[in-house]
Amino acid sequence: MTGSGGNAAPLFFRGDDIMNSSLVNYTKLSPNYNVRDRKISKITIHHMAGNLTVETCGNVFASSAREASANYGIGSDGRVGLYVEEKNRSWASANRENDMMAVTIEVANDGGAPDWHVSDVAIAKLIDLCVDICKRNGIEKLNYTGDTSGNLTRHNMFVPTNCPGPYLQSKFPYIASEVNKRLCACDEMYRIRKSWADAKSQIGAYRNLENAKKACPSGYYVFNSAGKVVYPVVSNDSIDYAQSFDPSKARSYTVVPSVGLHLRAGASTNKRSLQVLEQGAVVQCYGYYTNEWYLVQTSDGKVGYVCSEYLK
Repeated sequence: MTGSGGNAAPLFFRGDDIMNSSLVNYTKLSPNYNVRDRKISKITIHHMAGNLTVETCGNVFASSAREASANYGIGSDGRVGLYVEEKNRSWASANRENDMMAVTIEVANDGGAPDWHVSDVAIAKLIDLCVDICKRNGIEKLNYTGDTSGNLTRHNMFVPTNCPGPYLQSKFPYIASEVNKRLCACDEMYRIRKSWADAKSQIGAYRNLENAKKACPSGYYVFNSAGKVVYPVVSNDSIDYAQSFDPSKARSYTVVPSVGLHLRAGASTNKRSLQVLEQGAVVQCYGYYTNEWYLVQTSDGKVGYVCSEYLK
């Protein structure tokens, strides 16, 4: 979790016009902050080291004796708390220079040590919040370098700590990638074709991906400007194309077997296993399938086939 405050520096950046996120569900402002003295240009992500609600996290930061705070917190249910307004520097990373430039976010853990798992819902809302912060503060790209030179930073870059925990730390490249996709979406064009090479089969082109999905009939795919299939989402060229489409199959499914379920590169047990999905894992099917095998996407963006017999 966060910690370490510090005395305010002379003010030379005027932050009166900085707004807070409209995604906030709960507000409890902490006394632990300084006036921000420079433009927001970074985001620093922490974990709560516990499954705290946004209200409980707010109570923790409400104590001046704690000498810790964050700008925002996200619960495992995806609700967002505001604890320090963005115009102010939170006491989060034990590094004054970083926190003067960073919006800091605490994320709840729905699992304990050693991995400190974070819920899919919380990850999704974290990405939403990061996109919102970037757009409002003119951050054109979220750059995760693995060290302090990037503008997406971690608590353990500055002090010896387990924060943000192994699981959330492993998600930093994915978080940056998903945020940047949405920041750059205005420059993208989505084309509906039978294959990328068959330009004559194109039946439409859209700047909005959701509109392209709605217009994409069975037997066609949506391609981005780089020629990659984005609907149904295919992670790489080694994934087989689906043979059939049924919109009634398009929904979220949950993995049933206690031993897990293989995510495969094609619609057969002979196809390469990409990973084993845990019992209870939620996957999204967009209606594409081959026989009894559904083409699905996992919560972390991986795509492959699973046998529908083992889904509910």
